[in-house]
Amino acid sequence: MKRQIEIIALFTAIAISIISCSREDAYKSKYESGGAIIYSGKMDSVKVFSGRNRVKITGLFFSDPNIVKYRVFSNSRRDSVEVAVKRTAGVDTARLFINNLQEGTQSFELRTYDAAGNSSVPVYVTASVYGDNYQNSLVNRGVVDASLQTNGSARISWADVSSDAGVLNMEIKYTDNGGLAHDTIIPSVAVAQTTSLPAVKVGSVFSYKTAFLPNATAIDTFYTVFQTHSIKADVTSIYLSNCGPDFKGQLGSDGRFGTLNAPWVTNAGAMNKGSGTYGGYQHAGWQSNGVITWETWGNTPVVDGRIYQPTSSPLPAGSYTVSFTYYSEVQQNSSLYFVAAAGGSGIPSLSNLSSALGYAALFNGANIGATSPNITETKSFNFTLSTPQVVSLGVLGNIVGSGNPGSYFEIRNIYLVQN
Repeated sequence: MKRQIEIIALFTAIAISIISCSREDAYKSKYESGGAIIYSGKMDSVKVFSGRNRVKITGLFFSDPNIVKYRVFSNSRRDSVEVAVKRTAGVDTARLFINNLQEGTQSFELRTYDAAGNSSVPVYVTASVYGDNYQNSLVNRGVVDASLQTNGSARISWADVSSDAGVLNMEIKYTDNGGLAHDTIIPSVAVAQTTSLPAVKVGSVFSYKTAFLPNATAIDTFYTVFQTHSIKADVTSIYLSNCGPDFKGQLGSDGRFGTLNAPWVTNAGAMNKGSGTYGGYQHAGWQSNGVITWETWGNTPVVDGRIYQPTSSPLPAGSYTVSFTYYSEVQQNSSLYFVAAAGGSGIPSLSNLSSALGYAALFNGANIGATSPNITETKSFNFTLSTPQVVSLGVLGNIVGSGNPGSYFEIRNIYLVQN
């Protein structure tokens, strides 16, 4: 009986084995089309580079001389590009641009094929694609300052940028004082970068645009549009004279005060010394340098005082800054302003101050001791000209106070800067 059982078990195992092999052969027949799966050699060292609505894909063929083409699938396999390959005995390179891609992150599938149509296993890569959204987000690199230097060059100080901002360079165009046009490209340095433009014409401008590389391996550079920027220049010596720090004038009978030399014009209200025969100037030697001044010691107030000079020629259209350094101690009910007014015939009275191109208040009628004694301060204001014209600059106002020294102020120097 035991022997019969063993024989039955053996035949059962053989039958099961035969059935299993039949099923496996049927599976292979279904999925292998009559044989084992054959793969062509895949592309090696695949790289993808970002671009403007495109990418560049590169790779290498090290093995499998039977490869005859490769295909790149994109857009979730809805699009593809096929490229024929002619293999050589060595290492061959694949290089392909895929255009008309949407901006954003894009995925790609690469497969090679042999003459029999056998495919390689897939290689997957992704890349960022840049387009209008990225372009519209770009702004020119900031300019902290652009000023004319004493040697005639213009010094541009650039705003710092992040090292990963993608700023590649700045292209600058300008014309020198000999009329020669320059166009130069300045490689970007992220922090504390300055640029010198030689022999710049006073009052001129430069234009520039900024180049951006979206990432370190991108194949396309993006540019901002050209933007014009002015070059600040101290033009005081070109359009004004006798502006400090040592003003010149003619002394009156007291040997201390007097009247400013031309081109300064002093009205009658500003002459508060020598019984109204001089005023507005104090000579060098009394202190360190000559200054524009009014002082009420001896009960000598100033009523509607005006001291001004017109520019020697019309200022070009543009923006200007007037700065002046002064020292003072003025009592209540005094009002003093430094102003710029259109034309060469003078500056307005206090009641018509609103007609000025621009002004800064030294005192406005409510300040008492507005500037602490023995302290020198600097103030400035801006004005803009839409057309070239002569401009008058000067000080105006009323100053009261008695005693020793009463109320007083001193303007020690004046600067005119073209922005």
